[in-house]
Amino acid sequence: MAQTDSLIVAENLSVIRQGSRLLDKISLTLGAHEFITIIGPNGAGKTLLLHALMGILKADEGEVTCRAGLKIGYVPQRLVPDTAMPMTVRRFLKLVKGVVEADLFEAVSLTDIGAILERPLYALSGGELQRVLLARAILNRPDVLVLDEPAQNLDISGELAFYKLLQDIYAARKLSVLMVSHDLHMVMSLTNRVICLYHHICCSGKPAELAQDPVFIEMFGRDMAKMMSVYNHLHNHSHEEHVHDHTCNHNHDYEEDEHDTTSPLGSRHA
Repeated sequence: MAQTDSLIVAENLSVIRQGSRLLDKISLTLGAHEFITIIGPNGAGKTLLLHALMGILKADEGEVTCRAGLKIGYVPQRLVPDTAMPMTVRRFLKLVKGVVEADLFEAVSLTDIGAILERPLYALSGGELQRVLLARAILNRPDVLVLDEPAQNLDISGELAFYKLLQDIYAARKLSVLMVSHDLHMVMSLTNRVICLYHHICCSGKPAELAQDPVFIEMFGRDMAKMMSVYNHLHNHSHEEHVHDHTCNHNHDYEEDEHDTTSPLGSRHA
């Protein structure tokens, strides 16, 4: 990818805590109007990686370079509104520094939250709150939208609605998206590249290619791989040159979540 298209570049990024490498030599580039989905088991370091890339957390080794003047919008994994402070949706959005009415109006329209602007945050449903967080993230017209498991607390219809909304915003704003998600089968049509993370990058490539990757199958199971392959067949995706970052020789042993003994993804938390 040409350097002029690079928005965020991480080189040999490592985060070390008490002698353990929670992130180990991560290198990746996010380009203009690119959609990258990061997947991995619980405790793989997915949220940690987002924080390091955004500068919320300083890495112990390596470096992150962002394009000059880069604007980032962020949708966190969760927000629990305080019932003791009944802030309305409108007030919450206006807390964003430098927001102008035109941008507020457009963000409200894109996310279809006009009818709930005067409601307190704590009274919103899960889907409504996620749309509000998305509206807030795009208020200042970011170049990059970062989302951390944005649909984890939604039911299936809520997930579908949220990802359709994200698709519309991605197309309308022509921004780049960096997202942690367990719903890879739902965002395959959007995702340009998938990164499988377990403290290091285990494999990376286009979604359809990863369905054949032994490391991906080891981490996520044959059912997910088959689902991705069927999706690829039905939607007639093109098979372009394989773009794996490297062959992974690391040990992928991990403890399965007590609530899900069939999948290393467990309870969906990073």
